[in-house]
Amino acid sequence: MLIWALRYGQGLLALSKQAPPEGWSERIPWVEHVCDMSSQNNGASGGASGGLPAEDRLNVFALVIYIPDPLGQFLDDLRRELVPAYKPCAHVSVLPPRPLAVDWRLASVQLRELAEVWRPFDIELTEISVFPVTDVIYLELGTGAEELREMHTAMASKSLAFEEPFAYYPHVTLAQEIPHERVEELRDKARRLWREYQGPRRFRATQAVFVQSTMSNCWIDLAEYSLGLAVVR
Repeated sequence: MLIWALRYGQGLLALSKQAPPEGWSERIPWVEHVCDMSSQNNGASGGASGGLPAEDRLNVFALVIYIPDPLGQFLDDLRRELVPAYKPCAHVSVLPPRPLAVDWRLASVQLRELAEVWRPFDIELTEISVFPVTDVIYLELGTGAEELREMHTAMASKSLAFEEPFAYYPHVTLAQEIPHERVEELRDKARRLWREYQGPRRFRATQAVFVQSTMSNCWIDLAEYSLGLAVVR
C-alpha cells in the first residue's frame, strides 16, 4: 500500500509502494500527522493561501470541517496543554491527505458540486480514547460519525480517488507523537479537562474547507464550500 512521508516535505516523491510498518492496525488513524491545519481565519475561503510560492506547496491535499468556537477554541487550548509545540486548528477530516493528478481547481469543482447537495448535519464529540500502536489521543464522535463516513465515501472519487492505507475513522486528534511513557498521564489529563469543560460538545457542520500542505509543515486554505446550498428547502 501507499505510505505517506509528509513530514519530509517531498509530496508525490515521498509516496512509495511499501507495506505498512509491522504492528500497524487498519484502525489507526493516518488522517492526522505532524502538520496542523493552518488557521489564520478558521475556515475562511480562497485567499488564505496568501501568495505562497508554488515551490513551497506540496501535492498533498485534504478536506476538513473546522470546529467553531467556543468548542474549537477549547480544543485548541486543550491540545496545546497536552503538546505545547503545536499550533492547532480543531477540525474533523473528511478526506485524509492525498495527492492529486489534476489541478486542485478541477478537484475543487467536484467538491463544490457534492458539498452543495449535502445537507448540514450535527457532529457530537463524546469520549477521549487512545489509538493502539500510535498512541494517538483523540476524541470519539457520536452523532455525525455515520454522516462523515458517507460524505467521505461520496467525495473520495474521480479526481479525489486514492487508495487509502487505512479505513476512514472520523475523530478529533488531541495529541500525537508523544513518548509512550507519557500517554496514560496525558490521556488522564485530557479526560479531566474534558469533564470540566462546560461548553457545547456538538456543533453544526455547515462548511467544508479544501486545504493544501506546505514545506513548512502547515496547511493553507484553498476553497470553502457551504453545505446544502443546492438543496430545496
